[in-house]
Amino acid sequence: MSHSTMKAAVIYEAGGPSALKLEQKPTPTPQPGNVLIKIHAFGLNRSELFTRQGHSPNVKFPRVLGIECVGTVASCPGNEFKEGDVVATCMGGLGREFDGGYAEYSSVPVKNVQVIKGGVEGLSDGEGHHGWEVLGACPEMLQTSWGSLFKSLRVKSGERFLVRGGTTSVGLAAASIAKNYGAFVASSTRRKDREQMLRDAGADEVVIDDGSVSKSIEEKYDKVLELIGTTTLEDSLQCVKEGGSVCMVGMVGGKWEMDKFSPMGSIPTAVNLTTYAGGPEDFMATPLNELVGQIRDGKLKIKIGKVFKLDEIVEAHKVMEENSAGGKIVVVT
Repeated sequence: MSHSTMKAAVIYEAGGPSALKLEQKPTPTPQPGNVLIKIHAFGLNRSELFTRQGHSPNVKFPRVLGIECVGTVASCPGNEFKEGDVVATCMGGLGREFDGGYAEYSSVPVKNVQVIKGGVEGLSDGEGHHGWEVLGACPEMLQTSWGSLFKSLRVKSGERFLVRGGTTSVGLAAASIAKNYGAFVASSTRRKDREQMLRDAGADEVVIDDGSVSKSIEEKYDKVLELIGTTTLEDSLQCVKEGGSVCMVGMVGGKWEMDKFSPMGSIPTAVNLTTYAGGPEDFMATPLNELVGQIRDGKLKIKIGKVFKLDEIVEAHKVMEENSAGGKIVVVT
């Protein structure tokens, strides 16, 4: 096959996983200011699931979805990067305003790309995944974990920190990063059989989540990372000390909005509520090389659930929808 065409998963109309159609498309030609990435791997994200289901009115179809990817530089008209450089990108319109990572190539603005020094050499999750599979799990997961911890929550060494939704890929990464940073880490899960997984990621304490964690904890926390969403947010606000903060990032609970929200009733005195969305400048502010280096050294644990090929994108989306992966889903091209 010549490089004038590439394999891509295109969505023409909202629907189930099978709305993603594998086809040959012309390989993009990068304009000055862009770089053409030969994609080796990408992680799946829940926002792509919502877009596929038709919940992203700003995304125009047909579109190649995928808000992150890692790979090598195929060509770069402005020479900002060298051919063959190992690079990562996420957000910044990728897979939403222009065609994204569910393909063999993507043309991306150079201002939203980081070079990974040392490439994929020596990358392992300690559980049988290596190289591109590991790097593919990183950009969005580490950007979200790092940004919510240090931009929105401003976690400090010695603070008590709770991850609500601890077995999510972001929850596991956030626990590991916060632990390395010197925080006391608690992680919540509904399932007792996940306790060891959370401890392996760095949790000092595991909280079994029955929906009202605030009633079962003995001491409140300085900071809470809310990954389940609006369904547990009010309870999470009750878990925080005066002067502390809750940051809502995810919504694996499946609900963006609250039916009845009374700020005076729901937010305790002197407790702060914030969010983290993660724009392109946040991706570029993430010390990706440092974090990838920690993975390489075995100091930062990341949890990869399942790995698929691009040809299996429909199956990969089914697994994401079922929440059955047990970690980050990665697709290799």
